[in-house]
Amino acid sequence: MKKNIAIIMGGYSSEVEISLQSGNVVYENLDKEKYDLYRLHILKEKWVYVDENNGEHPVNVADFSITVNGYKIKFDCVFNAIHGHPGEDGTILAYFDLLHLKHTSAPFYQMAVTFNKRDTLSFLKPYGIKIAKSFYLNKGDQVENDSILEQVGLPCFVKPNRGGSSFGVTKVKMEDELNAAIENAFKEDDEILIEEFLDGIEISVGVIEYKHKVKVLPITEIVSENEFFDYDAKYLGKSQEITPARISSQQQINVDIVAEKIYRLLNLSGLSRADFIIVGDEPYFIELNMVPGITAESILPKQAKAAGISLKELFGNAIEMAMNK
Repeated sequence: MKKNIAIIMGGYSSEVEISLQSGNVVYENLDKEKYDLYRLHILKEKWVYVDENNGEHPVNVADFSITVNGYKIKFDCVFNAIHGHPGEDGTILAYFDLLHLKHTSAPFYQMAVTFNKRDTLSFLKPYGIKIAKSFYLNKGDQVENDSILEQVGLPCFVKPNRGGSSFGVTKVKMEDELNAAIENAFKEDDEILIEEFLDGIEISVGVIEYKHKVKVLPITEIVSENEFFDYDAKYLGKSQEITPARISSQQQINVDIVAEKIYRLLNLSGLSRADFIIVGDEPYFIELNMVPGITAESILPKQAKAAGISLKELFGNAIEMAMNK
């Protein structure tokens, strides 16, 4: 008997359109011989099931069910394709836990921690994970440029604490650019962090739960045409994403070890992607993406392909791992 799978997409953040693309990629590639698939748009203004004719059917939030042609449909599992709030920060996953509904992401607490860049860095630092020097600001704090730059130097990156797809991120090269960058980041979040610039090789590596084992995927080297791996570089072709990365065997070993260590330390599950800067032979951890992009332009699907894993296998495995928890 086929399982009913809800693919949730959209969300409440600036990444809504990217999430809709990701969700549709999942819908197109999951095995329809094995699963009955339902695209659910989780948006600020409505929660609806969108059928193949683009008809909309409201979601009953009491039990996360839908009714189509008088027939009530409940779900066996949810594939989480929401980037940002409320999918990637764990909010909607806590709701699913209350309903005893299985999902493809890590538990809601782990999702909340990893979505918060400050909390993730603070958690990992005592375990010897190398990280960039950083300075934290909350909205309303007095901004003292001298104190900030004494800590992180120039150039530096200003970024929202909770966000993705490089929305609100600025590379600051001159002191007189700092205040505008801070204001830009505060448009995305009321907490920000300012990090030192690390001069090295930018890489990204997927770590997934695959056939009941933690699997580190081939590493991708990122060469951006822009100042950094910003939105245009990620989604509009303004970068080279080279898989496998052009790094030494020692660098690869070091990245594989630390990427798996982070996944295990945080007790993660499901799909993830970790970003690093390699300085010398040492990887410096930047951030985690626990609902990584899975559009045609995204890194994780390319890494899976390099590992011999098709999108059908990648997404199907995520469902099976969730169902077997």
